[in-house]
Amino acid sequence: MLALRAGRAFDGEHSVAGPVTVITENGTIKAVEQGHPDVPGAEVVDLGTATVLPGLIDTHVHLGADSENGALDRLPDFTPEHLDAVIEDGLERHLKAGVTTVRDLGDRDWSVLEQRSRHRQRVLASGPPITSPRGHCWSMGGEASGEDALRRAVRERAERRADVVKVMASGGFATPGTAVSDCQFTEQELRVVVEEAHAHGLPVTAHAHSLASVHRAVAAGVDGIEHCTCLTDRGMQAPVELMDALAEAEIAVCHTLGSTQEPPPFILEQFERAGMSLAAKIGIVGRMYDHGVKAVNGTDGGIGAPKAHGITPYALGNMVEAGIPNAVVLASATSQAARALSVSKGVLKPGWDADIIAVQGNPMRDISALHTVTTVVIGGQIVTTTLPMDRRE
Repeated sequence: MLALRAGRAFDGEHSVAGPVTVITENGTIKAVEQGHPDVPGAEVVDLGTATVLPGLIDTHVHLGADSENGALDRLPDFTPEHLDAVIEDGLERHLKAGVTTVRDLGDRDWSVLEQRSRHRQRVLASGPPITSPRGHCWSMGGEASGEDALRRAVRERAERRADVVKVMASGGFATPGTAVSDCQFTEQELRVVVEEAHAHGLPVTAHAHSLASVHRAVAAGVDGIEHCTCLTDRGMQAPVELMDALAEAEIAVCHTLGSTQEPPPFILEQFERAGMSLAAKIGIVGRMYDHGVKAVNGTDGGIGAPKAHGITPYALGNMVEAGIPNAVVLASATSQAARALSVSKGVLKPGWDADIIAVQGNPMRDISALHTVTTVVIGGQIVTTTLPMDRRE
C-alpha cells in the first residue's frame, strides 16, 4: 500500500483543493482523501507542495523512431538489437516527462506490437499502418490495395491482437514521393477498413493532413483522426460543417502538437508549399475546441529532432496557447485520452489504475509546471523520483 501526500491534485477532470492524500493498493487507487490522514500499513511519501495527477498519456508515438531527423526512413536499417535500444530510450524519455501510457501508431514488421508487455509503461500498438502502395510510411510493411486486400490487412491486425487500426488517409511529409494534399484511399475503401475493424472490435484512427482526406475519414466513420491539418490549396481551412460533424460523431482528434525546435529545411519547405504553419495550426486547434471537438494529446514522438519522444509538456503548452482552459488541456492527456484508448487510466478515483505523477507547481494555473516531474508511480509502485529518502516513511 502506498500513500502519496501532496499539496493539491488534478483528478483527470477537475482540480482538487489540497492538501490531499492518494492511497493505492494492489495496483489500483483505493482512495483520494482530503488532508493527510494516517494510513496504517502504508508506505507514506510526502510530496510537499507538489501537485499529483494521473500519469500522462501520449496517444501518438513511434517508438521505433530514434528522435533524430529522418528517423522513419532509417527504420529498415535497424538491427533487432538496435531497435530494442531505441524503443527503450524512447520510453525512458516519455517516463521522464510523466507519460505512463503510450499508443504506438506505426512500427515496422510488428516490432513494437510484439513486445508490448515487456515495458513498465502501458504500450498500445497498431503495428504497421495500412497505406497505399508506395504511400506514406510504406516501408513499415503495411501496403494494401483494393477492398479485399484492405479487409485482409485489418484481419491480420486483429489476429495479431493490435489495439487499434491505423490507416493513412492522406500522404505525409516524411515519405518522399507522397503528397499531403493527396487522398490515399477512397471514402468507400476507408469505410471497408472501418467496417472490418469494428467487426473485430477494433477502433480505427486515420492519418489525415488534407481537408479532403479528413472529410472522407469522417464520412467513413473512423474513431479518431491524427493531425487533422485540413490542408487545401488555400492553406489550412476548417469549415464549420466539418467541425460540427467531428463534434457530433465524438471523433477523437489528435492534433500532434509539440516541438522543441524548427523542423529541418526540407520539411519547412514542404510546410511553406502546403500553406502550413504552427500559428495557423494553433488557431485551428482553438476553433475546434470552441466547436466542441474532442481533442486528445499526442505528439508524433520520435520522428525527428523537433519531435523527440517525451515532448508532451510542449504539446500541452501549445493547446493552452490556442486558448483552451488548463483543466481541459490536462484532461486531453489524462481522462479524455484514456476514454479514447479504452484504458482504465487517466483518473484519480477509487478503482482506477494507480498510474500517478507529481509535478512541482500548479499546472491548473501554469501548464509549464509539467516540465518539472518529480515522481512517477506505475501500478502503485514508484518507478522514478527525485525526492530524498527522508520524505518516505
